[in-house]
Amino acid sequence: MSSAIVETTNLTKRYGRHIVVENLNLHIPAGCVYGFLGPNGAGKSTTMKMLLSLIQPSTGQVELMGRPMSRSSRRELLGDIGSLIEAPPGYAHLTGAENMALVKRLLGLTTEQIDVAVRAVRLQDQMTKQVRDYSLGMKQRLGIAMALAREPKLLILDEPTNGLDPAGIEEMRTLLRRLADDGVTVMVSSHLLGEIDKTADMLGILSGGRMIFQGSRAELMAASTPDVVFTCTDPHAAAAVLRGHGAQLTEADEVTVPGLDDRQTAGVVAALVGQGVGVFGVRRDEQTLEEVFMSLTAGGRL
Repeated sequence: MSSAIVETTNLTKRYGRHIVVENLNLHIPAGCVYGFLGPNGAGKSTTMKMLLSLIQPSTGQVELMGRPMSRSSRRELLGDIGSLIEAPPGYAHLTGAENMALVKRLLGLTTEQIDVAVRAVRLQDQMTKQVRDYSLGMKQRLGIAMALAREPKLLILDEPTNGLDPAGIEEMRTLLRRLADDGVTVMVSSHLLGEIDKTADMLGILSGGRMIFQGSRAELMAASTPDVVFTCTDPHAAAAVLRGHGAQLTEADEVTVPGLDDRQTAGVVAALVGQGVGVFGVRRDEQTLEEVFMSLTAGGRL
């Protein structure tokens, strides 16, 4: 997972004076699931469309599979990319098999490539149905089969779990992990942070068009500063002593203090003991990906 499949340099998109994406430097290693996170309007879809050359950047560069995206390289590079952006593709009045036959003819694929793609999304028993009779989850899987049929090195998916029930979400998670294990690099945007947390190897967090974090989940958690929880002999006195540090008393009669590093934590313990408050427990409050995400996108920085 050392070589980069996607690399962008100062990628920027403006519409008049409005900046949608600003100086974005993506780095997506080969063979990983890259979770692309951000609130609505953060610029995720615009970024994905720029990677696919559906939107031209205002400034900056896109490099895919080690080659710059340009007019001369665009066609060849896109041949190695599958995508599902916005609504799932497919003609509702045709069956799944007829839709895949169109893909086969348009892309010059083999029957085996189509069969492998359909089996990958486990839709082989539903191909005789018209797409209008598919559930949303089935339509999403058909769209991914269309994207997989060309055997892409990179798969770009924008909110693939939208509208899916829990079983459909679980299926999608399993599929993405299986694809990555088979060597396909997957870039997936989602607002379902819990699912991304279970699926992604790497995370990119976008806010206001700017990248505010990029790295592994472990790196994100290590760089964040969760609350420190103190268990004391007199929690009310401890909360009073630490009020200037933003201390809060919990329902469990513990005292939480935000933003302390290890040295500051030691100083707080010394201050409490100096005031006659015994301290018999100190721990960091474990954070979820959602809590860190909300903290960051509300304006915080790592």
